[in-house]
Amino acid sequence: MTTTRLSLFNSPLLLGFDQFERTLDRIAKNSAEGYPPYNIEQIGDDGLRITLAVAGFTSEDLSVQIEDNQLVIRGRQGDDKSRIYLHRGIAARQFQRSFVLADGIEVIGCSLDNGLLNIDLTRPLPEPKVRTIKIEQPGVAPGAAPQTIDVAADRNEG
Repeated sequence: MTTTRLSLFNSPLLLGFDQFERTLDRIAKNSAEGYPPYNIEQIGDDGLRITLAVAGFTSEDLSVQIEDNQLVIRGRQGDDKSRIYLHRGIAARQFQRSFVLADGIEVIGCSLDNGLLNIDLTRPLPEPKVRTIKIEQPGVAPGAAPQTIDVAADRNEG
């Protein structure tokens, strides 16, 4: 049995949306991740804050990077060999959590406070862009001035 993938962007009116479609695929793949839990808050008119619950992690155990318009947070805890556990219910855990960023989103800060990793982002308001496209005419050199053609009646007197 062959499965056919239905694309939402296969219309001839939607040009150049290949990257957008790949981004949606990445989002769908990343949505299955459950650890660590997180919140996303609106901060002011153009700010966002992502807060991850990372209890037990130090700033040395965490990394925050931007990779190809993805915000990637990784956590890795080392095993402390000096401890002797009688019961170990809290496992040293590693994780990777990714967020796809829209064009223009910038990370402006990151802090770790009481087991919460806060990542502040800004979303600058886009400036409207209007551009006029020149219409070229075949057979007319670019930048040439229009020419006037005088048509005189041909008088053949017999």
